[in-house]
Amino acid sequence: MYKIIHFHFFCAFFLIFINIFCEHGKESKSLCCRTAPSELVFILDGSFSVGPDNFEIVKKWLVNISSNFDIGLKFTQVGVIQYSDNPLLEIPLGLHTSNEELIKGMEAIEYLGGNTRTGKAIEFAAAKMFASSSRTGFDITKIAVVLTDGKSQDEVKDAAEDARKNRITLFAIGIGSEIEESELKAIANKPSSTYVFYVEDYIAISRIREVIKQKLCEETVCPTRIPVAARDEKGFDILVGVEVRKKAGKIEGSSIHRKAFKVTSQIDLTEHTRNVFPDGLPPSYVFVSTLRFKTKKKWDLWRILALDGTPQAAVTIRGEDKTVQFSTTSFANNTQTVTFTASNIKKLFDEEWHQIRVLVTEEDVSLYLDDEYIESKPLDPVLGIYIGGKTQIGKYFEREETVQFEVQKLRIYCDPEQNKRETACEIPGICINSPSDVGSTPAPCICPPGQPGPQGPKGSPGQAGYPGDSGRPGADGKP
Repeated sequence: MYKIIHFHFFCAFFLIFINIFCEHGKESKSLCCRTAPSELVFILDGSFSVGPDNFEIVKKWLVNISSNFDIGLKFTQVGVIQYSDNPLLEIPLGLHTSNEELIKGMEAIEYLGGNTRTGKAIEFAAAKMFASSSRTGFDITKIAVVLTDGKSQDEVKDAAEDARKNRITLFAIGIGSEIEESELKAIANKPSSTYVFYVEDYIAISRIREVIKQKLCEETVCPTRIPVAARDEKGFDILVGVEVRKKAGKIEGSSIHRKAFKVTSQIDLTEHTRNVFPDGLPPSYVFVSTLRFKTKKKWDLWRILALDGTPQAAVTIRGEDKTVQFSTTSFANNTQTVTFTASNIKKLFDEEWHQIRVLVTEEDVSLYLDDEYIESKPLDPVLGIYIGGKTQIGKYFEREETVQFEVQKLRIYCDPEQNKRETACEIPGICINSPSDVGSTPAPCICPPGQPGPQGPKGSPGQAGYPGDSGRPGADGKP
């Protein structure tokens, strides 16, 4: 009997140990674009119009882009196809298991020369490159980037559509004056504003290097899309992630046309980070929240904590001194924190509805309040986040107690350009004639007219002051 009990105790202890070990194994690697599993194939135009010198520029560009990913069997695998009359498999997916090996392989590619058959190259990538991957069947992001400087001599539309049916995301980069915009759009995914790029010559491709890195990153770490106006934006609806609909009561939001949620101290809006951000966060993103609160204490509107409780990211409302704080990771000190103290932020604490927008880039972080720019602060280089911990909404600073507040929106958009498209028209008085449909991003704000200026002298038709006119515009330039 003693032996049976001892055996069961040992088995239970062993299972607990294995569970803890696996959990820490997942926690031990910070996740971001570098480490998210993906397959990335570059399809390079090697036709006569490119020329050997320009092809060398493209190779250096490839090396720079690829250096932003961890190359390996569990992380990013990079393949390269060069094409002219026929596609040539230069680097198969999975051939290289380190960044150093991949760079050497890219540097060794020799320029082909020939005609331009882009459609054939896309078909080859789908049938021979992606289909033969050793990770087929896994939930792996598959991306193909086509670089070309001329009109294809074969059909590209059907080849691109077939690739998309196989869950391959296509980017198209056009170089030079011989490019046809319609062809690039036929190759690439939609919207074309996200997946199509154009530069005037090969020297200029360095200017789109950073934006291409960001877009590739968005594809690997942002699996979901949020409906926004006439387009879908890659990002995370954090309210959905923490299942706020099941936990909080619905209330009228910032207007009668909008719904919000009332969060009370009895509600716990906590979720495993891996369920909200399964592959981490991109290096640049936009945090947006529409909320109303009364507390005068310090609390985290949103935070990501590692297993040991270390903050990975947070937007903190400081009621004591009426400031806002942003925290993120840091190469140097694990965590870095900046505080926005500009005087125009104080209206956030008037117990009315407001929209906070935080634009995070690799260099700095900027705060916007109700469409008004508040302040920017520099950031040190950041690390990825550990997904083994938890993501929380509405918690008092360094405590587990929930803050009572009302929230209408809480999102992260992976595309930093969404900061220019997003408006606070859902806040009363910010915009005129703003749409009332819930969850959409309204059209750009329309400013109200200014006061009429003084009556101008009578003149010829077309001038202010002509009979029937109300006078010249005011000195501020407004009607």
